[in-house]
Amino acid sequence: MRRLLVPAALLLPLTLLLTSCGGDSAADTGARTDGSGSVTLSVGDQKGGSEAILRAAGELKNLDYRIKWSTFTSGPPLLEAVNAGAVDVGGVGNTPPVFAAGAGSRISVVAAWHGTSRGDAVLVRDDSELTSPKQLKGKSVAVAQGSSAHYQLVASLEAAGLSLKDIKVKYLQPADALAAFNSGKVDAWAVWDPYTSQVLQGKRGRVLTTGDGVTNGLSFQVASPAALRDSKKAAAVKDYLARLRRAQDWVHGHQAEWAKVWAKDTGLPYDVALASVRRTNATRVAVAVDKPLIASEQRIADTFTELNLIPKKVDFGDFVDPRFNGGLPPSTTPAKN
Repeated sequence: MRRLLVPAALLLPLTLLLTSCGGDSAADTGARTDGSGSVTLSVGDQKGGSEAILRAAGELKNLDYRIKWSTFTSGPPLLEAVNAGAVDVGGVGNTPPVFAAGAGSRISVVAAWHGTSRGDAVLVRDDSELTSPKQLKGKSVAVAQGSSAHYQLVASLEAAGLSLKDIKVKYLQPADALAAFNSGKVDAWAVWDPYTSQVLQGKRGRVLTTGDGVTNGLSFQVASPAALRDSKKAAAVKDYLARLRRAQDWVHGHQAEWAKVWAKDTGLPYDVALASVRRTNATRVAVAVDKPLIASEQRIADTFTELNLIPKKVDFGDFVDPRFNGGLPPSTTPAKN
């Protein structure tokens, strides 16, 4: 008997629902705090994100500053909070900062991780006749508008000699896209992990193509420039980022353990969580916020400007702060496999 897929609304780990629209900006701002001291760092998070990985890796011990956690439904509202100064630092994927920059938000990318893009996929049902991205011409494809999957779809089509004009784009958020995909109302679905793992583990579809080689596989920590101008908060941000990097290193050697924690925190079935960890999460390595990274994000920004989803030219270099790079390897460092 095939496993019924978990409702998409339950799937809210670190890089989920990274769309261009603000969506529901509600956040869980309960008084969850760690540490002690006179400095409080307000950290924006998503289900199964920074707090969960830091706690699992034992990296929330011996804090000489306080971390106040706020949980957001997705990247865009988190960055709205950073822009408003309600959050000092928070984690998002590779696309929300581009849209925030396009809106002129006060944000600074301060840390980056590079992983594989195998979890970013164009999926088709098991009974589909499609075997190549070139065969998407004239077909209907569901995608969340302005999301990382949107860019992955554009890039994958370009690699196949096609463009968005060659397909029938159905702009659907994941819950609606999942229903349309399962019912056969769309021919394909461009999406990210753990949705990819959810479909594959549920034996409801297969991969037509992935983002490997066409998208940058980056995820970020983004800070408020105002917080960075505060020397005490900047010191706390530096320590916080160091802890996150160590926690990600811990994941590499504790994939099953992290999958259990992630599944519990997000409501994901364990097999889906483990598959996603192996395909995506455990591949991430900390890298520098450098010129190649800026250039890569600039290409995403330019793409969405050309699609009229960003209203004006964005200079992404104006929205990064490399002061916390230390001795990190370049952003082009290969992901772990």
